[in-house]
Amino acid sequence: MGRTPKGRAVMEVGADGVALITLINPPVNSLSFDVLNSLKESYEEALRRDDVKAIVITGANGKFSGGFDITAFGGIQAGGEVSKPGFVSVEILTDTVEAARKPSVAAIDGLALGGGLEVAMGCHARISTPNAQLGLPELQLGIIPGFGGTQRLPRLVGLSKALEMMLMSKPVKGVDAHSLGLVDAVVAPDQLVKTARQWALDILECRRPWVYSLYKTDKLEPLGEAREILKFARTQAQKQAPNLTHPLVCIDVIEAGIVSGPVAGLWKEAEAFQELLRSDICKSLVHIFFAQRGTTKVPGITDLGLVPRRINKVAILGGGLMGSGIATALILSNYPVILKEVNEKFLQAGIGRVRANLQSRVKKGAMTQEKFEKTFSLLKGVLDYESFKDVDMVIEAVIENVSLKQQIFADLEKFCPPHCILASNTSTIDLNLIGEKTRSHDRIVGAHFFSPAHVMPLLEIVRTQRTSPQVIVDLLDIGKKIKKTPVVVGNCTGFAVNRMFFPYTQAALLLVEHGADVYQIDRAITKFGMPMGPFRLVDLVGFGVAIATGGQFVQNFPERTYKSMIIPIMQEDKRAGETTRKGFYVYDDKRKASPDPELKKYVEKARGISGVAIDPKLMKLSDKDIVEMIFFPVVNEACRVYAEGIAVKAADLDIAGVMGMGFPPYRGGIMFWADSLGSKYIYSRLEAWSNLYGGFFKPCAYLAERAAKGAPLVRNLKLVFVHHINT
Repeated sequence: MGRTPKGRAVMEVGADGVALITLINPPVNSLSFDVLNSLKESYEEALRRDDVKAIVITGANGKFSGGFDITAFGGIQAGGEVSKPGFVSVEILTDTVEAARKPSVAAIDGLALGGGLEVAMGCHARISTPNAQLGLPELQLGIIPGFGGTQRLPRLVGLSKALEMMLMSKPVKGVDAHSLGLVDAVVAPDQLVKTARQWALDILECRRPWVYSLYKTDKLEPLGEAREILKFARTQAQKQAPNLTHPLVCIDVIEAGIVSGPVAGLWKEAEAFQELLRSDICKSLVHIFFAQRGTTKVPGITDLGLVPRRINKVAILGGGLMGSGIATALILSNYPVILKEVNEKFLQAGIGRVRANLQSRVKKGAMTQEKFEKTFSLLKGVLDYESFKDVDMVIEAVIENVSLKQQIFADLEKFCPPHCILASNTSTIDLNLIGEKTRSHDRIVGAHFFSPAHVMPLLEIVRTQRTSPQVIVDLLDIGKKIKKTPVVVGNCTGFAVNRMFFPYTQAALLLVEHGADVYQIDRAITKFGMPMGPFRLVDLVGFGVAIATGGQFVQNFPERTYKSMIIPIMQEDKRAGETTRKGFYVYDDKRKASPDPELKKYVEKARGISGVAIDPKLMKLSDKDIVEMIFFPVVNEACRVYAEGIAVKAADLDIAGVMGMGFPPYRGGIMFWADSLGSKYIYSRLEAWSNLYGGFFKPCAYLAERAAKGAPLVRNLKLVFVHHINT
């Protein structure tokens, strides 16, 4: 049996002599090799036929093309025949489409991203709808545009704008694309194909210019100026992403086309694209791309055919940083919200935080004053449960106090309607404990946001053994509507993210008590790619939160908790982190952190209490050793979380770490990264450290078993692309 083609291009010749070629590959007309070969064949037929005067390319179902089919990456990475450099950019788009002796026009609606835009730029003109999205977002996947985009885009919009669009993966709307020169006209969707047909005939009759994008020079800056722009772009790229090489490769390829001519640039682009496609960074980012889209598929939940219920009104208990952030996220997505506090002072403070969150958007130009007023009007403050009788969901966001949360849930059961979802934003406390005094266990769920809740992209949905599948489906739908990536996890202390990362700070404290330097640790971890090191993070969240969450782990995992005295000793001295301007760092009026020479005395005092002797080896650790001693305990705990079934898929843990803790996405997430190093290596390192420094480092049974077999941590780990790109 033959292989089923993945998409196609279909040609229809009208009475006007224009061949309309439609790209078809649902849902976004991605450019598989089948589609591209079919496009080439359609072109060749159109050029042969005497009844065809001109060509228009468009996409089916209101989308031009969402880009190259990422599911084909696996085949190219394995060195398939279609992976020869220049196959698409030279043979199809340059030698067939652009070099055609009959004019062609791209009719763009919906999406023209990546390879989709590159196809359009190969045409002799482009017509777009006002709201179409045009862009080259390939750098998000660790590659560069590979179908001529690095050469054509600068020639159409100028070097500075092209660099911004590529390096920042920043698309533009049709109206902006027109003012930039990327498209030639903007028309309503119902006029798009008709206008494009006429435009193609006008080119033929010399009423409109016949433009070869690849050879345009009027938008390019003089060579000296261009080199200065490229030099600045390189400096910025190295500053913003020092661990990534592909942005620099992109700049090099653009420069090659400016210096040596566009054809030389095309060949350089094709070779660089092939090389980057096989890089670890590309594999990691593609893994994250699919892992993120896979979080909404939960076996035994999303395959039951349940439809999300309509959530008309949400109540939030607690107007602190978390509660106000959650309220902001909800009203930004048009959910009416009731915010409850215990007294008028706290209530006004909570409402003030929501107002400030929205006003910062107005200041940045991301929201109009009119939109601000409309959005803010969705928030109502209350001091009692009177208005809870018709809410569809409540999210409790008070301090991490078990008895307080138990009382709140008992009250909610009395005042809320029977269908109302009872959610907690707790970050560490077992939900069964929180719901101990209630009877409605099927509607209790964790809705764990990350601070600041209206900014951070992750929503950890925590289910107990008794949480109803309907409630999970409802939460997944809410997560999508408020533009969060939801990850469904099981119930335990710390759930997935905080449980995986509880050894993160503890490992750092252990190292410092045994002789390592606080600031060297933070530098090594930020150099690895984390947004901040463990000590800067503790200062940010505050010592109170660190001690409260740490207490939960001491209580529940005593055998593998490192009990350091450094933070309690510092807290006794009125140091509590960034809010008090003193923690592991000292902070100025602008909250800029600086190392504190006084820190040494607290560390020495803690060592004296712990009776820990300094290990000279830890005083001169390499950055690699620091990264491994901080992160291998995190990997170890992630293995436990995976083995216990707290996470359904290892890829969910990867997404949880990336979006909840800022683990660098270009390393593929905690489990993916660990598998790149090998279970045997991680096990042997942890085992050696546990012999030296105690049970904190002891490898778990799952890790030991995988290492003994020489197997990856994630069963049958392969770079297999089995999903379709979707929007």
